[in-house]
Amino acid sequence: MIISVAVTKQLVLDDVALTPPVALAPLAGITDLPFRQLVASFGAGWVVSEMVASQEMVQAKPGVRERAELGYDQDGTAVQIAGREAYWMAEAARMAAGNGAAIIDINMGCPAKKVTNGYSGSALLRTPDHALSLIEAVVNAVDVPVTLKTRLGWDHDSLNAADVARRAQEAGIKLVTIHGRTRCQFYKGAADWAAIRQIKEAVTIPVIANGDIVDADTARAALRLSGGDGVMIGRGAQGRPWVLAQISAALHGLADPVVPQGRDLIDMVCGHYEAMLAFYGSELGRKVARKHLGWYMDDAGTPPALRKAILTHASPADVLRDLPEAFDLKVAA
Repeated sequence: MIISVAVTKQLVLDDVALTPPVALAPLAGITDLPFRQLVASFGAGWVVSEMVASQEMVQAKPGVRERAELGYDQDGTAVQIAGREAYWMAEAARMAAGNGAAIIDINMGCPAKKVTNGYSGSALLRTPDHALSLIEAVVNAVDVPVTLKTRLGWDHDSLNAADVARRAQEAGIKLVTIHGRTRCQFYKGAADWAAIRQIKEAVTIPVIANGDIVDADTARAALRLSGGDGVMIGRGAQGRPWVLAQISAALHGLADPVVPQGRDLIDMVCGHYEAMLAFYGSELGRKVARKHLGWYMDDAGTPPALRKAILTHASPADVLRDLPEAFDLKVAA
């Protein structure tokens, strides 16, 4: 298997092209299928599914909605798995690849206590030998490219990401994404893009910079300081599904996306809401959608009273009725 960087704006992992190298990060409870599809519709090199626990994934024998959630049939989607046992990680990878996943991503970066208390996610940075056994199990289980997402280290006294990345490359990992914080920082302080350069210098596989990248200027700075081959955007895309395409246009000379305004913006927000209702069902979809609607309305400057009313409506019909008013206010301004 061969990895090549074809041109500045393209990465190729085996026969999987990631063009341009601007990706949507996995965010639990946020980057679900409707949101990933919306981001991809504007333009993204690739998107990553929400993290799925490997043992639960295999034992649950997911149904139609769960299979769709992972995006097996979606172009440009990596399926991210997490776990602490090699057997379950390998089985989950086989299941994902067998269902059509083009890329398997291993989560070694999630800082959430419910994950790290289970010795998964970024907790694996504390046991690099064990982490490598999981990586080897996944790589040996599938024929599709396997990537890794992690952090600089567990804390500032154990910044071991460069060594972990080097060993991961030797085990067959094709690309590594580094969030420029330690686990103990969670999301506090500023991402240290310059610290990612040490990882870049330790490996020959592509390195993707992640953390606090919200626009073209921060993307340029992250690439300059890290020496990375691309960027991954997470929280910066909340309420702005077009931002990856904007960054791609600025960095790689691609066409600027048409950012919806006025009636087009209202139609996009309503369409996203209806997609969540269709995917989750009315009751759950209404709850899941609140965070997205809140971000859209924050950007629109919707008055607090109207924002609260929309987010607390019990009926989706009432939400759809009032959403145009929330965004007409921005148009009028």
